[in-house]
Amino acid sequence: MQHHAGHSGDAAGTARTLHRRRRSAVVALAAAAALVATGLVAALPATAAGTFTATFTSAGDWGTGHQASVQVTNGTTSTASSWTLEFDLPAGTAITSAWDADVTRTGNHYKITSKSWAGPFAPGASQSWGYVGSGPFAQPTGCTVNGATCTGGTVPTNPTTNPTTNPTTNPTTNPTTNPTTNPTTNPTANPGGRKLVGYFAEWGVYGRNYHVNNIKTSGSASKLTHILYAFGNTTGGQCSIGDSYAAYDKAYTADQSVDGVADTWDQPLRGNFNQLRKLKAANPNLKVIWSFGGWTWSSGFTAAAANPTAFASSCYSLLNDPRWAGLFDGIDIDWEYPNACGLSCDSSGPQAFDRVITALRNKFGSSFLITAAITADGSSGGKIDATDYATAATKLSWIMPMTYDYFGAFNPQGPTAPHSPLTSYPGIPQAGFNSEDAVNKLIAKGIPASKILLGVGFYGRGWTGVTQSAPGGSATGAAPGTYEAGIEDYKVLKNRCPATGTVGGTAYAKCGNEWWSYDTPATIATKTAWAKSKGLGGAFFWELSGDTSNGELISALKSGIS
Repeated sequence: MQHHAGHSGDAAGTARTLHRRRRSAVVALAAAAALVATGLVAALPATAAGTFTATFTSAGDWGTGHQASVQVTNGTTSTASSWTLEFDLPAGTAITSAWDADVTRTGNHYKITSKSWAGPFAPGASQSWGYVGSGPFAQPTGCTVNGATCTGGTVPTNPTTNPTTNPTTNPTTNPTTNPTTNPTTNPTANPGGRKLVGYFAEWGVYGRNYHVNNIKTSGSASKLTHILYAFGNTTGGQCSIGDSYAAYDKAYTADQSVDGVADTWDQPLRGNFNQLRKLKAANPNLKVIWSFGGWTWSSGFTAAAANPTAFASSCYSLLNDPRWAGLFDGIDIDWEYPNACGLSCDSSGPQAFDRVITALRNKFGSSFLITAAITADGSSGGKIDATDYATAATKLSWIMPMTYDYFGAFNPQGPTAPHSPLTSYPGIPQAGFNSEDAVNKLIAKGIPASKILLGVGFYGRGWTGVTQSAPGGSATGAAPGTYEAGIEDYKVLKNRCPATGTVGGTAYAKCGNEWWSYDTPATIATKTAWAKSKGLGGAFFWELSGDTSNGELISALKSGIS
């Protein structure tokens, strides 16, 4: 059976039914980058060479670090092939990561040039780039654009501005950016608000008896913005079907079908794909993305990285198969883990992931959704550091660090710890294994907060043989679970082992000699408030069948991110 992810120990070879990620202690700057949260905005004077202008706007200042966006505008009547911006920053302030421009530093002097893919700089056009810096937000001095002294007006302070409104991610303010190579400006990247993305497990139609129609009857279809269909395989470095029977052959009776119409023996498409097509017809704003890889099926990405063009072509052909052409609005890459080890190990190098994403973007074009579920290991030198996710993110519609499965009974003796902590806490078994550290690290590497979604698990992880109620206790093994020891759905745990406390922004429960951790509607409210304060692009979860029949966790997520 295909599974999404394993546990934070990564070396274990057993498949897991759930996503998981890693975290690490983030350096001071990375931790600081977390606070693009409030979106406090201050503006520096705009400048111009003739009528070129450059405007610096603070997108967050937390004292030890800051984030800024910079807009360069061509106010002349001539097209420029490129632009060059130069300035100095005061001592104690430095750019540590940047996006959508090339940055060269000599001491405290910076030379910024436009990306080659930005193309000609038309009259009246604006191009934007951004950066994360150490120290407080400070006004640059000696600013020039294309060699002339900077002059101009100012941008008014707007306390509601945050990276969600960063012009880097707003295609209306960057008309010359090539969307094929920079989907940061892709209008599908943030279609009208925060995203709520849920995984549908292909194999759930068997033992779990969870079908596409349950998305409708639970009331969840109207709350979701996107469904991730998990998983397609990566056989031989090619996109391939996971389970053909579940995907397009299984017949549904009228009472099981989304629209109440039974499948017939001779219709060209049945199974999950046909039901998803019916669900989309009833919910025109709902998008479906086919996810490839996962914990069990990631090994094929090594071959894909060796020939990314062939991989992208195979994916394009599969998603556009005439039997289901038009069903999928995007493709998701769940490679666990590039240039690191999951169920298998990969040594294709830190740029391999970007090569795969680039080939997909080139093949599918600018309007197609391309997303990725990635490690959430925020530890220093951990899995986020093993791969250049920031470069790939410029071509992705959004990115999903799997901020769950940090801790669990894959370490059977404990110590007990919540598998999806939002923040660190005294006694946490591994520094950097929490959502905040992971997100901060990604932002510090230059990934805009608005492109990052927060991960939530609709399940718990638990131990048995536990005597201590508080986290940190010893155990004797995995607690019993319906489908796998040590794992249980929220819909079961809420009644079988109700939460008795919270730690690190998530819930835990002690019942008998069992100890479980999982998210509840109350902790989801805490997590979504945090995600909004940081300007994140929304939330995603693994996976739909873990919720109650009336979708109470999805309702909590929807309420929280709205």
